[in-house]
Amino acid sequence: MTRRNFLILIAAGGSAALLLGAWGFQYLGGMAPCKMCIWQRYPHGAAVVIGVLAFAFPGVRLLPLLGAAAAMTTAGIGVFHAGVEQKWWEGPTSCSSGDIGGLSTQELMDQIMSAPLVRCDDIPWEMFGLSMAGWNALLSAGLVLIWLAAFRAK
Repeated sequence: MTRRNFLILIAAGGSAALLLGAWGFQYLGGMAPCKMCIWQRYPHGAAVVIGVLAFAFPGVRLLPLLGAAAAMTTAGIGVFHAGVEQKWWEGPTSCSSGDIGGLSTQELMDQIMSAPLVRCDDIPWEMFGLSMAGWNALLSAGLVLIWLAAFRAK
């Protein structure tokens, strides 16, 4: 196995492991994901597919760059989500608490009735001071570096 293929295997496998971990928390641990948690999963799925394509078509040199872009996308979403959880900035109003000061009674009732069961600004689990979104951001940033190393490898 070439160094390039080994790095692609590690990077795509890392995304697969993070996806499996998320599904484990969801289906085995009973932790329903919020909307932003779901958003972070799509780029990992893309990175896994890109890894498979990179093995199938080793002559396509740009595939590791696409893998890096996918990992960077989920890392960016993870940073944003972690910031929402820490109340550093507001998240999407569809899954976070927002300002209700100027709402009429009917608008407030509509907002309550359409609120998601899992809010994006709550931290359901953390380890060493980092939420799942924070860990996703950190680990995905590492995957970006591995994808870039695969791109540079011969």
